[in-house]
Amino acid sequence: MECIRGIYNVRPRHRGAVITVGNFDGFHQGHRQLAGLLKARAQAHGAPALVMMFEPQPQEYFAHGAPRARLMRLSAKLSAWRDAGIDYAMVLRFDERLARLSAPDFIEGIMVGSLAVRGLVIGDDFRFGAGRAGDFAMLKAAGDRHGFFVEATGTWTEAGQRVSSTRLRQALARGDMHEAELLIGAPYRYGGRVVAGDARGRTLGFPTANILMPDPPPVAGVFAVAVRTKDGRTHTGIANAGRRPTVGGGRVLLEVHLLDFAGDLYGQRLEVAFLERLREERRFPSLDALTAQIDRDRASARTFFASRGMMHHDGGL
Repeated sequence: MECIRGIYNVRPRHRGAVITVGNFDGFHQGHRQLAGLLKARAQAHGAPALVMMFEPQPQEYFAHGAPRARLMRLSAKLSAWRDAGIDYAMVLRFDERLARLSAPDFIEGIMVGSLAVRGLVIGDDFRFGAGRAGDFAMLKAAGDRHGFFVEATGTWTEAGQRVSSTRLRQALARGDMHEAELLIGAPYRYGGRVVAGDARGRTLGFPTANILMPDPPPVAGVFAVAVRTKDGRTHTGIANAGRRPTVGGGRVLLEVHLLDFAGDLYGQRLEVAFLERLREERRFPSLDALTAQIDRDRASARTFFASRGMMHHDGGL
C-alpha cells in the first residue's frame, strides 16, 4: 500500500479511485467490513481503493487541550489498511486551513479536482467540512453532478449494538477487554519502541520495557499481556499503563514486564496485546507495598495464562 501525504503528492495513478473517508481509530470489525466493501466496489469498477484519513484527527484538533484517548498510532492504522488489501492511503494534515474549508470546496477541490474520485463508500451519518455542514445528501447530489457513485456502508452491529470507535473506547476505559476483543475481532494491541526508563523496576526485581503512550492513554491499569518481540516470538507478561503515581511518574508510560524472560529489549519495537485487566492503577504508601502488589499481580497473571492454556513463550497469539 502506498501512503500519499498531502494533496500536493497526488499523482495520476492515484486519481479515479473508489474512496472512503474517516478517522478509523481502533480499526474494529466495522472498519474491517468497510475495507472489504471498499475493495469489492473498487475491483468491480476496475479502480484502485483509497482510504483518506486526517492527522491529527479532527476531534484532537478541536479538543483545545482536553483530547479524548487515541486508540492507535497512525502507523498502526496504516498497517491495518495495508493488511486489508487497500491500494492507497491518503493522509491529510488537519490544520486551520482544512478546518475552515467548506463542504462544497472539499468536494469540488479535493474529491473532484485533485482525486477525480470514481466512487465513494461512506457511512450515511458522515459529516464533513467547516461546521460539519456537509452530509451524505450533499455527497449524493455532487455524485449525480460529477458522475461518481456514492454508496452508504450501512451499520454493523455486535450483540445488538452498533460497532463504533466510541463503543470500543468506552470498553477499553472500563477495562472490559472481552468486549474490546469482540469489537476488534482480536485482542486490543498497542505497539511502540522501547525507550529508556528510570530503571526503578530493575532495582525492585521486575525489569520493565517502557513504551511511551499518549495522554490520555487508551487503557489504564495493570494487565495480563502477550508481547510480540522483533524475533516474532510472543511472550506472556504483565503491563502497567498510566502515570505510575507511587513513584511520582509524570509521563504516561506502558511498562511491560515479561514473565520468565531474560534479555535486553531497549530500542526494539514491541506489540502488546491486552488480554485481561488485573486491577486499576493506584498509589501505594511505599515501594515495599508496591513490590508486594506486583508479586501478587504476577501470580494473578500466571493463573490467568494457565486458565487460557498459554505457555510463557506462546509463539503465536
